[in-house]
Amino acid sequence: MGGSCSFFVKSNEDDEMAKEKLKKSKIIFVVGGPGSGKGTQCEKIVEKYGYTHLSTGDLLRDEVNSGSERGKKLSAIMEKGELVPLDTVLDMLRDAMVAKADISQGFLIDGYPREVKQGEEFERRIGAPCLLLYVDAGSETMVKRLLKRGETSGRVDDNEETIKKRLETYYKATEPVISFYQNRGIVRKLNAEGSVDDVFAQVCTVLDSLK
Repeated sequence: MGGSCSFFVKSNEDDEMAKEKLKKSKIIFVVGGPGSGKGTQCEKIVEKYGYTHLSTGDLLRDEVNSGSERGKKLSAIMEKGELVPLDTVLDMLRDAMVAKADISQGFLIDGYPREVKQGEEFERRIGAPCLLLYVDAGSETMVKRLLKRGETSGRVDDNEETIKKRLETYYKATEPVISFYQNRGIVRKLNAEGSVDDVFAQVCTVLDSLK
């Protein structure tokens, strides 16, 4: 019992240090369905604005590949098809943000939060977002883009039936998150139907207004 108690103390201390270190950082949640183009937009933001792009999926994969103690535990959880505990995801996000806090202009948190509770926990432990960028493309557009990607990607989930299921899951999970932050007035919705450059022009307008 004693061990778990001291772990929580450590975790709380780490959270407090992180909040202090990150309190001046701009934190932006980036939300968008599969095929909305949010990954591409994040790359362009990093290039132009010097933000750090953090995707929870990438962080998990990197941790597993690193062979660390935490990576081994994550690997075992994922092999069973179970969800990685929220605390672990937040620990990883926090550590990655603290590591870059001194050199980054801000943080793009990609594909997170997937539900309101995740957003609340993030704020409690790390900090509040100044913006939620909603990269919004219609479902028909997203299906088309993913099918096109499927022609060359070789990804098994890039087929029409799976894509429609993924979109359904995405909408169900994301709508409450968007309305939660909409009530705070920090959601900026981008029309992601156009070209990459058209969408990025909208992104620039939003980010330039943050300064």
